[in-house]
Amino acid sequence: MDAADAVYGRIQHVTHADGAGESGLAHVLEMGAVINAGDLLVTLALANSLFFSVQPNEARSKVALYLLITMVPFTLLAPLIGPLLDRLRGGRRFAMAVTALIRALLCLVMAKTIGGGGLALYPAAFGLLLASKAYGVSRAAVIPRVLPRGTTLVRANSRISMTALASTAVATPIGAGLGVIGPQWTLGFAALIFFLGTWLAIRLPKVVDSDEGELKAQLRKRDRGPDATVAESMPNRRLRSVGPSVLLALRATATLRAFSGFLSLFMAFLVRSHPIGGLKNLTAVGVFAAAVFAGSAMGSFLGAWLKSRAPEAIITSAVALASVTAIVAAFFYGLPMVLVLAAVAGLAPSLAKLSLDALLQRDTLERVRTSAFARSETLLQLAWVLGGGIGLAMPSSGVFGVSIGAVGLSVMALLTAKAWYDLRWLPAASHAAS
Repeated sequence: MDAADAVYGRIQHVTHADGAGESGLAHVLEMGAVINAGDLLVTLALANSLFFSVQPNEARSKVALYLLITMVPFTLLAPLIGPLLDRLRGGRRFAMAVTALIRALLCLVMAKTIGGGGLALYPAAFGLLLASKAYGVSRAAVIPRVLPRGTTLVRANSRISMTALASTAVATPIGAGLGVIGPQWTLGFAALIFFLGTWLAIRLPKVVDSDEGELKAQLRKRDRGPDATVAESMPNRRLRSVGPSVLLALRATATLRAFSGFLSLFMAFLVRSHPIGGLKNLTAVGVFAAAVFAGSAMGSFLGAWLKSRAPEAIITSAVALASVTAIVAAFFYGLPMVLVLAAVAGLAPSLAKLSLDALLQRDTLERVRTSAFARSETLLQLAWVLGGGIGLAMPSSGVFGVSIGAVGLSVMALLTAKAWYDLRWLPAASHAAS
């Protein structure tokens, strides 16, 4: 008991540091870590039943069916999540608690049906996926309300990312151990985790429900005007725009998220039938996942170190890094370059997302920031889903798949660099000419 109290005290010491305890951010960190662990356990249970327990061809058909029954409806409904949650801005604690409770109950349903392998599993999986994404949007929307004094949005989200990575490191061996007994045990434990997450969501501070002075954001470029200061003070639609810098960041970050989803599913199936460096099946997938995890951790640490310095340059560099790495990996395809590419597929989206957070804080008014954050999170979640679907449909050719990813990233790198140049230099040149 003393050891458990010491561990819990250490966790609280970390989560409550730098004013996070007083502002309420610590409670969001703890809730996020717990619910992230539950999500990971569900992922491990589904992977064990849909992927590792069957032959590669059968696994592809099962995952394709999973995408068809769960992802296609999600693709249609995901754009509605942000606007619907905007209407619940005064009840965010309730929204997050409900999404956690729904996932707990659906985990119990899945635990009863996963052994049979019937279609009954998929509606529950779809409901769980939808609740998970709704929670992600709701949590993203509350962060601006619990920022400690002197802490930027990007630094707060970097702390959330690092606590999520820590919970992943703890939950992975637990989920793997329970999976040896059976995926239903993993799902049962996940249900308990989500029940705990429900309680943690309810006990969040009341400030997260505040919607004082908020408006709904529109993800479009700000109208040009002769006087930006005066324009921002006028009660017109320009107050509801997020601006060209945010759109640049959102487009680039969505592309990196899509590439991450693409590479994850593509490589997961590839290594089962075409070993890389002598590795195949669970070992290869585990090594690949470890590289992605290491890259994500590095992205979170870099984001905390860079804070909000030149976010447009950071995002442009992240897309360029991913593009160059994919090109090199296509030319020198093999285990070392695949692992480097996996690490970059974890680092680049993480770093770009933190920079997007910084731009949302810098370039949107407080009255629209929460709404913009929620809507951008919905689009990023959808991008990963679409990228994963493309990865599943690709033929099992490592060089071909990585080359397709390199082409897409290269196009986006050029578009992002051009947009950054236009934002940074053209206005200054126009002003000098006038």
